[in-house]
Amino acid sequence: MSDQPAILTERHGNVLVIRLNRPEARNAVNGAIATGLEAAIDTLEGDDALVCGVLAAAGPIFCAGADLKLVAAGRGGEMATERGGFAGLVRRRRTKPLVAAIHSDALAGGFEIALACDLLVAAAGARLGLPEVKRSLVALGGGLVELPRLVGEKLALELALTGDAIAVERLERAGLVSRVVPAADVEREALALAARIASNGPLAVRASYRIVRDTRDADTERTWEISMTLGLPVFASEDAREGATAFVEKRPPVWKGR
Repeated sequence: MSDQPAILTERHGNVLVIRLNRPEARNAVNGAIATGLEAAIDTLEGDDALVCGVLAAAGPIFCAGADLKLVAAGRGGEMATERGGFAGLVRRRRTKPLVAAIHSDALAGGFEIALACDLLVAAAGARLGLPEVKRSLVALGGGLVELPRLVGEKLALELALTGDAIAVERLERAGLVSRVVPAADVEREALALAARIASNGPLAVRASYRIVRDTRDADTERTWEISMTLGLPVFASEDAREGATAFVEKRPPVWKGR
């Protein structure tokens, strides 16, 4: 058993890299992963200097899903937290975007962890899927909730009912995967994408993120209401004035988050 923390974090400017760190167990989710990931999200959410996160993984496997040794021992509850659900993440409400760096296959709970992220950068040739039905199980970590909305009912049903894995290239065409790059470039590309997000005005990023996320189930009128409520205060901010001034003066803006 490794004496290393199950979750590692490192700061790259205003981006927080969160790393699953149980490579000896294929990064399978146990209690340490769940509580550690929840704590890392707390850090991302609680630090105003951080604008965006990247979820990566150590070792050759992104995440094998649930730790079946815990399931077999009747200790599956250890893999979830009260606020975040499975892995401390899949039901966690966040105000800052999270980019997944998927450098290998992500199946079952590993796929559901990826689905809980906002943008997915995946390795060419990698596969994503929900194989639970092949073992007479049901994917309860968010896959069946998120996939119909993200890829449409037909493809969601194919994934859910066959249990077959699908290449990330097909899922990129379906709009689920943001980038497909060589495996060696996945983390670098995910970090670059997060850095591009984090270079923008933090108030505007957070408001834009919440408008998209908070209006998923809203009708058009409610969507407009939420958009105005969250967006108009940003226009009155010091950062908004700085953005316009920097444009006129042809220089990079200096954000203050206010």
